[in-house]
Amino acid sequence: MLSEFDLIKRYFKRERAGRRDVALGIGDDCALLAPTPGRQIAISSDMLVEDRHFFAGADPFMLGHKALAVNLSDLAAMGARPVAFTLSLALPKADPDWLEGFSHGLFALADAHDCELIGGDTTKGPLNICITVFGETAPGHALRRAAAQPGDDIWISGTLGDARLALAGYWKEVAFDQELQAQAAPRLHMPAPRVALGLALAAAPIAHAALDISDGLVGDLGHILAASGVGATLDVDALPAGPALARQDIALRRRFTAAGGDDYELCFTAPRERRAEVAAAAELAATPVTRVGTIDAAPGLRLVDAHGAPLDLGLKGWDHFSVP
Repeated sequence: MLSEFDLIKRYFKRERAGRRDVALGIGDDCALLAPTPGRQIAISSDMLVEDRHFFAGADPFMLGHKALAVNLSDLAAMGARPVAFTLSLALPKADPDWLEGFSHGLFALADAHDCELIGGDTTKGPLNICITVFGETAPGHALRRAAAQPGDDIWISGTLGDARLALAGYWKEVAFDQELQAQAAPRLHMPAPRVALGLALAAAPIAHAALDISDGLVGDLGHILAASGVGATLDVDALPAGPALARQDIALRRRFTAAGGDDYELCFTAPRERRAEVAAAAELAATPVTRVGTIDAAPGLRLVDAHGAPLDLGLKGWDHFSVP
């Protein structure tokens, strides 16, 4: 049977040259980072709990990817470059097949973003994954929620709603064929953190405010509005539906694009006179963006259709403590 330290050595300690800004990684009581002079450190943590954030029996490779992806998405929203991360795991048992798949999924994404595992913890218990990421950004360039300004455009990266559509299929809320479920499922299990876009938007900086969409656009955009002391008008019919959701009826498209959750796309605001720069940043990052509304001086979020007519959809974002 694997001991705790055998588990770490076999699946998570890598024999390769690390980043120059990681002075000491796995193996001591603490890791040591050597930040780039003149840069700020961005830090974020996310926890994934079985039967709350993912289904029991989830594919371990996909789960390793998602566990890191949701954290890298937070760095993307701040316009921070990934540096390193820690991993804390509670495991019901030390299953070599599960650990092999999980670590491969985790490190495939980590290597794609040059983000080094530098430590963490393991223990026995119900399956629980907690990752803390460390990134860096130039002082004054971090994209914050509290910086939206009246007149700003509201933009969305990528597409929305396919992850929620996949969940609807698993929960049998809607009926659709296996082909459609297979098309939607990757957006739920293996989201793509928009790190390159976040970096491009923060470089000038081009954007004023940003966050990643994890709990549904309506709820998450509300955080920007509250922090910035502004309101917004959102064109729900302009929201870019994922290819699977785009084949559904308009009521479902509106509901899942506006308040679906698990999208991990970026929502950001930028001055309207910088639309060309936003387009250039999106092209540089190879990530499509869509303009979906405006920031208003008057408080509140107003939802409208493609013709500007008000919509009353009764939507709100996900809250872990408002559901069983």
